[in-house]
Amino acid sequence: MYDLYFTEEQQQLRKTARDFARSKIVPVAGQLDEEGHFPTELLKEAWSLGLMNCEVPEEFGGLGLSCLSHCMIQEEIAWACAGVNTSVAANALAALPVIIAGTREQKEKYLGWLTREPIFASYCCSEPDAGSDVAGLRTHFVKDGDGYILNGQKRWITNGGYASFYTVLATSDPKAEKDLKARNRKIAAFVVDRDLPGVKVGKKENKMGQRASNTTDVIFDEVRLPKEALLGQEGEGFKIAMKTFDRSRPWIAAGAAGLIGRALHESRAYALERKTFGVPIAAHQAIQFILADMAVALEATRSLCHRAAWMVDQGRIDSIVSSMAKLYGADMAMKAATDAVQVFGGYGYTKEYPVEKLMRDAKLLQIYEGTSQIQRMVIAKNVLSGDQ
Repeated sequence: MYDLYFTEEQQQLRKTARDFARSKIVPVAGQLDEEGHFPTELLKEAWSLGLMNCEVPEEFGGLGLSCLSHCMIQEEIAWACAGVNTSVAANALAALPVIIAGTREQKEKYLGWLTREPIFASYCCSEPDAGSDVAGLRTHFVKDGDGYILNGQKRWITNGGYASFYTVLATSDPKAEKDLKARNRKIAAFVVDRDLPGVKVGKKENKMGQRASNTTDVIFDEVRLPKEALLGQEGEGFKIAMKTFDRSRPWIAAGAAGLIGRALHESRAYALERKTFGVPIAAHQAIQFILADMAVALEATRSLCHRAAWMVDQGRIDSIVSSMAKLYGADMAMKAATDAVQVFGGYGYTKEYPVEKLMRDAKLLQIYEGTSQIQRMVIAKNVLSGDQ
């Protein structure tokens, strides 16, 4: 199994993240949510503390942290605000395809860029008609001399309006045959600079939750790419995308653990303070059971998250364990946030307290990077194959 005893360095990293999250993010989280404001300066401060781009290798200017250490940081930031955490994680997600498949020159340029200055980056996979179905994308590329021309529209792109570069999945044949494996072989991954002619940012989404994160369309209109923009080989894009998600899904579980922890913190404090029938509501067994369930969900989510992250760090990436961590964490975060609103009663349904924001923020965890339904399909297929 994996070691539950964290190193002194990991404990210090967690303390740094916790102090930053609770002193700097918590006081402004409500306002960021209300205004749908992207916290540029706050994120730059996180960058200066080493809380962004955590897994970029040291040789390219990063800290080279393990996935487990990164998850510990993400849990603390998500405790303060899931939207801010998603903005932080988007940089790491954009960097992963470069870490996985980039040449040394690509790594020096783009990973080095992320660590030299506080820029933002985006991972461009989803489209108006393709989300969890990665093979169904329609953004396409054609050969142009020794380079490429890229056309298409991406949707739900985190950091889209602020990114300096994008990692992009595209197909060589948007009308490819119905055979799934054949469609997968048409996909390639590219890294695209924001300032190239034809790269445009579309509408900013007015989201229900995680409103501090910037979510936009990104449009590629006859964008000419040099051959150096290709990550890996043509036809390897789907494989790169799946490796990226296998490594990033533990982060979602970490964010879920942070949100569950915040729901438990707020619910416990309110239950000890609020009185009904002459006693604090914490004295009522119905409330005690809700708090107990939250505590169990928090520990179970952490355990799955840490196991998945530990396997990544050991080079034993298991897509099923990553899916389980993401699925369970997301569903438990939604339940914990909903239960927190119930503990607060009518007050929980108002913006006077933070639990209604937790409920709105939690929903996205069940949607992005593969919906909970998709995770169940993947896990069920593994169960039925007898490989578990």
